[in-house]
This record gives sequence, structure tokens and C-alpha cells, in this order.
Amino acid sequence: MLEAQIDAFFHRYQQHKPTLIAPYDAEWRSPCELADKWTDAQGEQWVRWQPVRRHATSDDFAGLERALEMPIHADVKTHYGRYWSSHLDTVAPRGEVSLLYLWNPADVARLIENLIGHAVACLHNRTHFSVFFACAEEDSDLFFTIHNQSGVVQLEAPGRGPLETVAENLEQFMRQLEPAD
Repeated sequence: MLEAQIDAFFHRYQQHKPTLIAPYDAEWRSPCELADKWTDAQGEQWVRWQPVRRHATSDDFAGLERALEMPIHADVKTHYGRYWSSHLDTVAPRGEVSLLYLWNPADVARLIENLIGHAVACLHNRTHFSVFFACAEEDSDLFFTIHNQSGVVQLEAPGRGPLETVAENLEQFMRQLEPAD
């Protein structure tokens, strides 16, 4: 079950990295923030954080489904709806993977706007709609998507669509991941 796999991954991640920090932004607060901000020697502000399980039953993708006139794959909803979190850097057998998550409720709106743009690009390129959920290696423009109809995980390039299938579903893909050092 995908929910259990995501929960297990987050548990492993927090065991591996018990202290997570992020830049502090007074205009971009998150339920993930644990403590007061602090300023480092260079004058940058930081905050400790940890992923927080979401308990809301709201459907973040209802508006997108209406706009696109199609349902969004359940794995997409589970991936983005299970936790509030910053991105999580991981390692897969084929290299680095940075999982994308939602930091706060305002981030939901930003994701939906980006997905609308991605849907338009898919139509323009005559490719099936997919939903991005992770970035590949740091210096790469490749990203990972969930094919909206089948749920397979694909590696994609901007403007080119899917390059290859990397897992049969998100649960299988998540099993391969380990927290990055």
C-alpha cells in the first residue's frame, strides 16, 4: 500500500536526518517549522523543521480535475497529500532524486498553477498528461512523473515527454529510495 510505503520512507528519512533546517521566510511559513528562527554568522535566517503528517481531508486537486476535465491519479494525491514537507534528497539505484512536497497550504496553489502549465505543454507536445513529483540529479533538467492514466513512474525531459519508465508505480519507486547523506 502506497500510504504505508510513504510513511516508512519518512520514518527512515527522519531516523537518518533527525535535524533538518531550511531558510526562514516570514512570508512563507509552514506547519513543519519546529522552533524559532535563528541567524547564522553570515546573517542568514534559518529554522529547524520536520515533515508533518497531514490530517486534512481536503482534495487539493479537485479544481485541477475540473479544469482538465479528468481525474488525477490517486498516487499523485497520496504523494502530495500525505505530509507537509520541504523537498527530500534521496538516492536511487540510478542516482540522486529530490522528492517534491508541499511546504504549506499556499504551496498547493503554486503546484496546481505549475501543473496547469505542464498540462498545456503536454497538449502542445501531444504527450499524455503526467504529474511531476521529483527532480533527477542536481545539474540535470530531467524530472520524474506519474503517468496520470496508468500510474507508471517515468523519467521525463522538458518539452520531450517521457524518456523511459522507471517503475510500475509510485510504491515500487519509493521502495528503491534511501535518504541522501
